[in-house]
Amino acid sequence: MHELFDRVAEHAEEHVDELAERITILGGTAQGTLRAVVAGTSLKAWPEKVVSGRQHVEALADVLAQFAKATRAAIDEANDLGDEVTADLFNEITATTDKDLWFVEAHLQADT
Repeated sequence: MHELFDRVAEHAEEHVDELAERITILGGTAQGTLRAVVAGTSLKAWPEKVVSGRQHVEALADVLAQFAKATRAAIDEANDLGDEVTADLFNEITATTDKDLWFVEAHLQADT
């Protein structure tokens, strides 16, 4: 499980970096403080009562599914704005997230 979580975390770090670069390229300011991230996220908070490995995997699957749904909406929004480069970036992020979700859900299937 540790390797699985590490892989997902590595992908998340890569996505954050790519998105920050894109925001800056477009003339914006990437808000990377913890306060800004917490205030701006639409993802549910990690459950506080999680103790077992399976519960952590279930929580990770849930948040990855939420994130993939949000990136799909971002693809549509970027396309509506005529920003194909940003849409392509969100396509890449979605593909990686879908793959991570598949691996996480496979872990759940292996436990049953």
